[in-house]
Amino acid sequence: MTTTSTGTYAPKPGAAPLPRMIAAQAALETKMLLRNGEQLLLTVVIPTLLLVLFSSVDIVDTGEGKAVDFLAPGILALAVMSTAFTGQAIATGFERRYGVLKRLASSPLPRWGLMTAKTVSVLVTEVLQIVLLTLIAFALGWSPHGNPAAVLLLLGLGTAAFSGLGLLMAGTLKAEATLAAANLVFLLLLVGGGVIVPLDKFPDAAQDVLALLPVSALSDGLRDVLQHGSAMPWGDAGILAVWAVVGLAAAGRFFRWE
Repeated sequence: MTTTSTGTYAPKPGAAPLPRMIAAQAALETKMLLRNGEQLLLTVVIPTLLLVLFSSVDIVDTGEGKAVDFLAPGILALAVMSTAFTGQAIATGFERRYGVLKRLASSPLPRWGLMTAKTVSVLVTEVLQIVLLTLIAFALGWSPHGNPAAVLLLLGLGTAAFSGLGLLMAGTLKAEATLAAANLVFLLLLVGGGVIVPLDKFPDAAQDVLALLPVSALSDGLRDVLQHGSAMPWGDAGILAVWAVVGLAAAGRFFRWE
């Protein structure tokens, strides 16, 4: 009689390493965003069309110099806002409504890990946006100046500010309200945030208020560096830093997962 021996197996059930979980979730978030036609319209198509249209047709008085030199920094700011604020708010709001966030919160991936993955996804999308818009702007004759480190700092602060505001909206309002409010804010800031229309075209009293908006600070800061060659617009960076701290703190305090 023969006997067969089986090997010894030592399974180790448990969660994957945290960095791997965050990377996997970030990859999933990015794929979902890039496959969403509405999100692509908001994050890629609209900024691209605005850049090409207003750079090619003399519709808005952008002052001395080429229109694209004024418009490109503002469109980059718009791209950051569309991804970090509008797109993230809408996507997270509906994930919360359908119970996706509640289920993910009960998984081995901690809540802060989920938010980290979402942030990584936003950053990856922004890099793709910025590369595409920069290439188009160069094709239109853009001549940027200034310190790249200052540009990166402004973009980072802008991303943090808009992410905090987007998560605050998504975590406190109903999904339908978030959809309406995020799109409305996007349109209002597009018109009144110095993206396409210079702030000096508005009444003096309105300029002081509009200059404090995050998209205005990001647009003006990028414009000071890329168009005028400034070293570092600390005033605009300070405004963005305040919005980032307040927005992220409020999102962390009031975000509801259910």
